[in-house]
Amino acid sequence: MRIQSHVWVSAFLRAETAANGYPAIMRKGAAEAGAIFIVHDHPDGTVSVYAPAPQSQFGPDSPQDRKFDRVLDHVERERSQEWLDKQVRFDTDCWIVGTERREGEPSLTGC
Repeated sequence: MRIQSHVWVSAFLRAETAANGYPAIMRKGAAEAGAIFIVHDHPDGTVSVYAPAPQSQFGPDSPQDRKFDRVLDHVERERSQEWLDKQVRFDTDCWIVGTERREGEPSLTGC
């Protein structure tokens, strides 16, 4: 059984804050099992978006882990918003969490 979405998001917010990031919940989803999308704001004004990895990436020894794939990399905000709007229409229970970091990648592991 995987950790509930709201618990993972809470841990992510703490990890990002500890890593000098500025995280915020942009859209609150289902507490128990909503999909989580991470929006990483870059200093140059572009954003990257991370989405849940396909189930095929999970092995028998890691069924409880959350894994993410970068689906958009340094794109304009409008493009990322269009993509996220499409995801929300598909899954109204999803979470969207943003973070702004000057250096490094978001804290996607260990949350």
